[in-house]
Amino acid sequence: MIARGRAVLEAAGGCTCHTDVENDGAPLTGGRPMKTPFGVFYSSNITPDRETGIGRWSDADFVRAMREGRAPDGSAYFPVFPFTSFSRMTDEDVLALKAYLFSLAPVHKRNRPPDALPPFSWRIGAWAWQLVFFTPGRFEPDATKSPSWNRGAYLSNAVAHCGECHTPRNLAGAVDASRAMTGSEEGPEGQLAPNLTPDRDTGLGDWTATDMTWFLETALKPDGDDAQGLMKEVIESGYSKMSPADRDAIAEYFLSLPPRPGVGLEK
Repeated sequence: MIARGRAVLEAAGGCTCHTDVENDGAPLTGGRPMKTPFGVFYSSNITPDRETGIGRWSDADFVRAMREGRAPDGSAYFPVFPFTSFSRMTDEDVLALKAYLFSLAPVHKRNRPPDALPPFSWRIGAWAWQLVFFTPGRFEPDATKSPSWNRGAYLSNAVAHCGECHTPRNLAGAVDASRAMTGSEEGPEGQLAPNLTPDRDTGLGDWTATDMTWFLETALKPDGDDAQGLMKEVIESGYSKMSPADRDAIAEYFLSLPPRPGVGLEK
């Protein structure tokens, strides 16, 4: 379970959003600022510290957080936590991830409240957002596709939560599913997140499966340039440690998507 959970963490990009890298924070102890149009939100401590982390959480608490975006006390999480994608994960992967996190050393570090004005800093506002924009659901395999394609779709849409960064959002901060994976000018931490569909002008149209798997392993693009910022971080901390078969599956999935114009890689 612990080994499987570590693999899940790596497929999620190492969960580096829960590490304040810029300020040399301890791994997974939270405090990383995430800039949004609604204010700055800080990631939480997910080490098994019983007072400031998740050490008192039951299996049911952890599953509820991942699937429903709810804290153990029933309050709603802000959608900077990508429960909207994690909701699609299997029970086995969710509980394996918990087993891995609980195998780590607990670190005492208190969570920091958001720097946002009301109502965006209110939990009742997060509850209302979930009511309007979030419906929990599991990943549903496509019987017409190959097992590797379905594995890639599951990893990309549930565990790695690629669409959370690479899809535009509406004025309320909800992902615009009609433009899935076409990129976002306002990606995580204010960085551009490019189009991941195989559009020839703005997306991955010239990339081969080998190009994509090499990128996920090394952070190097076909032209020799390398990824920067958060993408480089999640490759080094997570995707590069995945099995070659899983990286191949992700490449198969993305290169099968309908090409759509979006935010170009050249930007």
